Amino acid sequence: MAGSSFGTIFRVTTWGESHGKALGVTIDGCPAGIPLCEEDIQKELDRRKPGSNPYGTKRQESDTANILSGVFEGRTTGTPISIVVYNADHHSADYSNIADKFRPGHADFGFHSKYGFRDYRGGGRSSGRETLCRVAAGAVAKKVLSALNINITAYTVAIGPVEIDRSKADIDRRFDNPLLMPDNEAAEKAAAYLDKCMSECDSVGGVAECVITGVPAGVGEPVFDKLDAVLSMAIMSIGAVKGIEFGVGFEAAKLKGSQNNDPFIAENGNISKLSNNSGGILGGISDGSDIVFRAAFKPTPSIAKPQQTVNVNGENTEIVIKGRHDPIIVPRAIVVVEAMSAIALTDMILRSIPSKADDIIRHFSKE
Repeated sequence: MAGSSFGTIFRVTTWGESHGKALGVTIDGCPAGIPLCEEDIQKELDRRKPGSNPYGTKRQESDTANILSGVFEGRTTGTPISIVVYNADHHSADYSNIADKFRPGHADFGFHSKYGFRDYRGGGRSSGRETLCRVAAGAVAKKVLSALNINITAYTVAIGPVEIDRSKADIDRRFDNPLLMPDNEAAEKAAAYLDKCMSECDSVGGVAECVITGVPAGVGEPVFDKLDAVLSMAIMSIGAVKGIEFGVGFEAAKLKGSQNNDPFIAENGNISKLSNNSGGILGGISDGSDIVFRAAFKPTPSIAKPQQTVNVNGENTEIVIKGRHDPIIVPRAIVVVEAMSAIALTDMILRSIPSKADDIIRHFSKE
């Protein structure tokens, strides 16, 4: 299977299945000398792990991180970092009744069409559990970015039709509620809506927003490997994401150029912008402003309602999905959005280093 790796210099490769013995990730290209321990990874995994949220799956996993290589005496060595997490609470029998049926909204049909068979136990490689590997790698990337004073913060801005009131929002209070919304009033309304959908054996979608601060101007490439294009690929690779927008996003289509352009201003030799409609990226390259984007998540496809489908023999049938599934993906996916952002940004920063000959000469000069 191709496509399990992401990145050029800071390269991440994930492996394992939802109901296999373990999942893991190998990170190549991490600079040497970065302080790193298993606790750095564990605190990120704990934000994502099953049972961490009342609106998440009831599967109980410790998701304990084990660093196998690439770290010595508390610092990265510059060699590949390998991290493994062992599965414990997998109930494969929950999927026996759907082994020969294609679940609506899932990757089953596409996977079967491509490979001729599939791991029906939770979706195998297509399972959302694979994202724990990304979170582990993202924890390493965040350590690299923290050395550059770059911070990544994601949170929920919408659950179904309920959106936050930005005039009341306080990002620092996003952990006050299980939906990770920086507006507690909106969170209460969203919880009521979600509870109603759950009582009807249904699920809900939502929107996550991510703000990246401290990124200097000049990161990214001007043609195919634009910073927003690479970030988009990273975020769109998260299974449930169906759309992404930067800055004002699709609203830009309704504006005039005079409204959408961000005026520049120089103060004490520093160049900045008076607004940030671009979301911190111009021409595929960071402009020094906060990078801001939003990602739309579809409703969880695993629902306990009867649904029309077909089986592997091409016969029409009905399916009811049992087992332990998140009624909403967004809250547990917030840390995944941060992780993929960190991985993509770390790689793009490392790729930007050789852009100027002067920088290369300065680094290797013996003077």
